This record gives sequence, C-alpha cells and structure tokens, in this order.
Amino acid sequence: MRIHILGGRLIDPASGLDQRADLYIDNGRIAAIANAPAGFAADETLDARGLVVAPGLVDLSVSLREPGYSRKGTIASETLAAVAGGVTSLCCPPETNPVLDTPAVAELILDRARESARTKVFPIGALSKELAGEQLAELVTLRDAGCVAFGNGLVEFSDTRSLRRALEYAATFDLCVVLHSQDRDLAVGGLAHEGATASFLGLAGIPESAETVALARQLLLVEEAGVRAHFSQLSSARGAQMIAEAQARGLPVTADVAMYQLILTDEALRDFSSLYHVQPPLRTQADRDGLREAVKSGVISAIASHHQPHEADAKQAPFGETEPGISSVDILLPLAMTLVRDGLLDLPTLLARLSCGPAAALRLPVGQLAVGAPADLLLFDPEASTLAGENWFSKGRNCPFIGQQLPGLVHYTLLDGRIGYRAHHGSHR
Repeated sequence: MRIHILGGRLIDPASGLDQRADLYIDNGRIAAIANAPAGFAADETLDARGLVVAPGLVDLSVSLREPGYSRKGTIASETLAAVAGGVTSLCCPPETNPVLDTPAVAELILDRARESARTKVFPIGALSKELAGEQLAELVTLRDAGCVAFGNGLVEFSDTRSLRRALEYAATFDLCVVLHSQDRDLAVGGLAHEGATASFLGLAGIPESAETVALARQLLLVEEAGVRAHFSQLSSARGAQMIAEAQARGLPVTADVAMYQLILTDEALRDFSSLYHVQPPLRTQADRDGLREAVKSGVISAIASHHQPHEADAKQAPFGETEPGISSVDILLPLAMTLVRDGLLDLPTLLARLSCGPAAALRLPVGQLAVGAPADLLLFDPEASTLAGENWFSKGRNCPFIGQQLPGLVHYTLLDGRIGYRAHHGSHR
C-alpha cells in the first residue's frame, strides 16, 4: 500500500522537524519526506492541508483488561479506543487475571493484539509472582516472551530487602523496572489526598508523604543497584522535584504522569463523584502546577493516559466502595491539547511527551517520524474540537470528561502504513 500524505505540518519531536511538506509511505514505512521517491505512484492520497502529521502517540499505561476482566474491556475494544485517541503504541500493565507473570499470558496478549491489529502492544511483566511482592517473577523468561519492562503496580514488596534483590537482579540483565511510589502503611484505607477537601468530605486521606517516602526509598535502592527505573504515575510536586534531583545526580531514571493529574485537582471530589476516585489520588493545585512544570522542563518525559476502563456497576456504589480509575484513552490527544490551549506547552513539546519521550523511557522502537521508520502516524486538526463521548470505543465510560468540548480532532491514525482510524467516516477502517 502506497500512501501520499499531502501538505501537512510535519512535526517530529525526536529530530526537531517542523515543516509543511508531503510525506510518502511505501510498504508500511516512511519512504520519503518532501520529495516523492522515483517512480512512486500512490494507491491513496490523504489531504493533510490544515492538519498536523505527527508520530502516533506512545502510551505507557493502558489497561486492556484481558485476560480476566472482559466485562471491563477487551484487547479488541481498548486498542480500538486507543487508535481513536491517536495512540499507535501502548504498554499494558500486568494486573490481569491470571497475572502477567508467565510467558503464556504474555503470548496470549500479544496474539490477541496481532489479531486486532489496531495498535502495537508492549506488555509490562509482573516484577513478582502473582504481584504478591514476595517471590521474584521469571523476568528473563518474560523478557524473551516479549515483555519490555517489569512492574508491581501499587503493590509494595513485602520488605525492602526483597525489593533490593529484585532491582539487583533486573540490573544484571539490563531490564527496566517500572516503579509506583506509594507507601503501603501511609496509604492504607485512604481514598483522597489528605488535605482540606478530604477533611471537608470526611474521606480518609492519603498524605503526600505516602508518595515521597516510598520514592526516597526506591531512589536509594535504584542508585545502589544501578538499575534502569521508570517512575510511573507521579502525583505530587515534591515527588517530581525528587526525580529532578535524582536525574541531576546522573541516575538513569525517567518518569510519567497521568494525563488527568495535569488537569484535575482534589477539588473535583466535592460532589463525591466516583468518577474522580483514582489511585494515587488527585492532589492539590500546587501539586498539579508542580507536575505541569516538570512536564514542561522534561523532568517528566512522558504523559500517559493510565486508562482504566470499568463496567458501570464498578462506579455506582458509595465513593469508598467504588473501584479507582478513569477511562480516557479514547480522548488522549484532545485532553493533551488542553495544555497547548492553556499556554502551558507548545505543540512540539507536547508531542514529544506523547511520542519520543515515552518511547525513549522504555527503549521502545517507535515514536519517530523519519525516513525508514514504521509509518505509525497521527493526522489531526489542532483548530477543530472533539466532543468527548460522541464516538466512544472503550467498554468503560467511567470518564469525567464526557460531554466536554476538547481542542483537537483526530482525522486519521495509521499503523505500519495502514489506515486504522478515519474520524470523518464515523468509524474505523
């Protein structure tokens, strides 16, 4: 399939490319930029005048819910939601049932992803068996089965010595670990950020120190083990500052933040809506501002959806009895564009945090718009808007942004040179 993309604004944050030019795709790869290759005859031409042509988004955390939780989502439904949101590559966390701690589960996920052929799927394997935080999982075997990194979610290891051994073992094989920083003892029973809003609502609080105490311990162990570490779902300004200090000392650490943490604060909880029940919790405006600054400076090099779809019943009990998580990968690009609209980031910087930044953090072979690279592309109109929820492909509608007009509209998403999504046709393929 040969595709000619006509007259778009090409932005490739990895190389600094930002120019209006044509782009040519042949056999699933980018064949040329600006000038057509000799003898090139397009099977299809996409008119990209007025559109931005960028690398497909790389999302480091999309819960696909399969195997085990198909009432919440499936690989087919959630990868379709992702491609509608501009995502062409995603990492799925290990919280499946059974847990992603055996090659069989990794192979099942990768086989189903290939069948769906919507996005590239990079599984994150369990760091410990059954995510219990006790015995180390078979990391090398999981790597050989296709896992790109290893994490334990918000489940802490049973003791610091076990975590230290896990990090040392990962370092031996140059494996990347994905760490979530939440101290179990400080967070136990908590539902919201410990502060004025939680007190007003009578909700048990999770203090900032739940993140920073865990983060301090993890950073010291990472330094001692010499392991590559990615810190996921930072929620506090102080946490971001600690990552900055570690990077300044030369530690090989990267970090991401959930898209919704850059928009929402704990003030959103005032009507007790369970749509805002997330773990780690929404924090203060000062925390949000600190996270935004860390994204702007590059200390946080990746923005992820941390998409967690739920069936309707999971959000319909009283706040404390509902399941945490927001479904948002359907609208990742428009949500992210609010940061440009509000003057926080310029467009190339935003796209860097959504493509080459996350790809580099986990060494994924994606996220670039360059000759010879896979033609994983996003074409969107930065001046148009998206009505969140109007076209919704995720099984989970647990999203507080549904009904909002958001900036930016995805027109096409291409994976390996195939058009996976066409917005104006109202459907995919």
